Amino acid sequence: MTAEAKQACADLLAEYAYLIDADRLEDWLDLFVEESTYQIVPRENYVRGLPLQLMLCENKNMLRDRVVSLRQANIYNIHVDRHLVSSVRYLGEESGVHSVGANYAVFQTDQDGQSRLFSVGEYIDSIVVEDGAFKFKDKLVIADTSSIPTLLATPL
Repeated sequence: MTAEAKQACADLLAEYAYLIDADRLEDWLDLFVEESTYQIVPRENYVRGLPLQLMLCENKNMLRDRVVSLRQANIYNIHVDRHLVSSVRYLGEESGVHSVGANYAVFQTDQDGQSRLFSVGEYIDSIVVEDGAFKFKDKLVIADTSSIPTLLATPL
């Protein structure tokens, strides 16, 4: 594995966080291949092998629907997200699929300017190259904080 591929994976994670925090969710969708999965699982369920997720999108169309409903239908607390992504670990490559892990923390600031820690956990990602760009094939968000204090509106 080349240093360039490792850096491209790290850059993808940084872009992922940036696009969510900038509320550019339509652009965020471009980081996924069509046949991708996105799931948020409480750590307890992940460790025990239990199938219940907090969110499951089994393809990019489901992610698109999520963004459209967020923009047009959902009622949720207006806020600004700020992602911190750290300890990016390149876990290897097999048959063109790069495995990457990282820690995350998401802070939310409400309209009154009050900030709070919203979610902490780990990303486990499968990344592929499509049309010369690194993109998520599978994104697993393992949330240490399974008790979400408000509606889980925006992606973690």
